Amino acid sequence: MQALLYFAIWAVVLFLMMRFGCGSHAMGLGHGHQIGRHGDSEHDAAQPHWVPPETDTDPVCGKTVRTETARPSIHEGRVFYFCSRECRERFEAAPDLYIGAKSLEPQKKEEHAHD
Repeated sequence: MQALLYFAIWAVVLFLMMRFGCGSHAMGLGHGHQIGRHGDSEHDAAQPHWVPPETDTDPVCGKTVRTETARPSIHEGRVFYFCSRECRERFEAAPDLYIGAKSLEPQKKEEHAHD
């Protein structure tokens, strides 16, 4: 009985530490912030926010697509948008056919041009 009480006390301590202490970072709460509050702390202002372009070109068929309704895929750190599931699947099967390895490395290409 004494061992059960011992474990129950430690369980409560660990729960309180995770809920209100430094473990709250792992739960997404931070120090004293509520879930769902946005834009009202210095921490939020310092975080970079990526905003996708309004439209992009489907690399498979060449159609212009609205990114909010397109089907995205990530390849080597870049987001590509597709008009349909079929175009996305064709791209994911062989991305180099549609974008080529050189187009993914524009910085290296520019460096060689300046040599």
